[in-house]
Amino acid sequence: MKEIKIPELAESITEGTIAEWLVKKGDKVEKGDPVVELETDKVNVEVNSDHTGVITEIVHEEGDDVEVGDIIAKIDENGEASGDTSAEEAKEEKAEDKKDAAPQQEEKQEEKSNSEQESSSSKQDVIASPAARKRARELNIDLSKISPRDPLGRIRPEDVEAAASASSEPSQKPAKKEDSKPSEKTTFDKPVERVKMTRRRMTIAKNLVNVQHTAAMLTTFNEVDMTNIMKLRSERKEKFQDKHGVKLGFMSFFTKAVVGALKEFPLLNAEIQDNELVIKKFYDIGVAVSTDDGLVVPVVRDADRLDFAGVEKEIKNLSVKARDKKLGMNDLQGGTFTITNGGTFGSMMSTPILNAPQVGILGMHNIIKRPMAMPDGSIEVRPMMYLAVSYDHRIVDGAEAVQFLVRIKQMLEDPYDLLLEG
Repeated sequence: MKEIKIPELAESITEGTIAEWLVKKGDKVEKGDPVVELETDKVNVEVNSDHTGVITEIVHEEGDDVEVGDIIAKIDENGEASGDTSAEEAKEEKAEDKKDAAPQQEEKQEEKSNSEQESSSSKQDVIASPAARKRARELNIDLSKISPRDPLGRIRPEDVEAAASASSEPSQKPAKKEDSKPSEKTTFDKPVERVKMTRRRMTIAKNLVNVQHTAAMLTTFNEVDMTNIMKLRSERKEKFQDKHGVKLGFMSFFTKAVVGALKEFPLLNAEIQDNELVIKKFYDIGVAVSTDDGLVVPVVRDADRLDFAGVEKEIKNLSVKARDKKLGMNDLQGGTFTITNGGTFGSMMSTPILNAPQVGILGMHNIIKRPMAMPDGSIEVRPMMYLAVSYDHRIVDGAEAVQFLVRIKQMLEDPYDLLLEG
């Protein structure tokens, strides 16, 4: 019998949550086949089998937290797939039930013997994960009365929670247990839905709060006239797409402008390590992408060496990978500065939060036509965008941040020069 364990994932990742099993008990797998999808702090990764054989046991269910080195499944190299393992599965199921019966008996020693026998006999017919059985005991829920959502009939913890929610008796025992816990949950008189936070969302929350506590973060604002960029895009977009196979978007202009400004104001491309400033001489620009699982920031490597088409292709590629949950660790690590575009959702103005350990982030916003006073005193309606740069005041002085943003504004308002300089 061989074991499938959580392998070393990356230097900064030591644990994850089982997002989805790609195989089930009794399935035949080959060495190298993916067996489970693991959700980590940064990306979802597939864990492959190191052996060829039949899955005989699933040790951890979907939603369980696991660490590097944990056994998540067992595999029989000499086993037969599907129906031939039914007897073995039945034995393992009984063994699993016996393990769960021990603590259950301790809790019910003072109960009448006839009720104990009824309880044990009814539960023998129920297929449930260990976590579900444990939660059912805590909530005093009868497993035999729960309707599982799993097509295979296996009861999971969320089924137990749903059954507990359906029972609205005010004198319920679990309510007393919850009240006695230090981390008391707020109760509501009106309908609510409790959804467990994903590991990635918990990590995002933790990192954002940590930045607020550790960085001296300030934000400075300016506005940019988008007239010339929109004119240039209108003139070149068809030829650009025919030649390069990708659309000429706004992000390539902003990325190149940011790189140009970082070269003039290098402290915004730095970070603090102990008592040293690490000033980076390379330009890996993070581009924030919104996904169903939260915000991720894949990195455009060596953006200073890419032309407009190269930037657009890389951003498109990273965005597709992010939404398909196919980003690798290398796609997310090592950025030196970040750009986030809240304007795609209609944001007029915001104060973006730093992506630690970076010390600068540029926020783009919605483009709105507004009347503007021209140098000759006339009034024209122009497409305007508010820009925001948040920065770590421990490294970057206010004057430097303001000049950095002004330089970005100047380059964006003269995109022809920016395009020629590349």
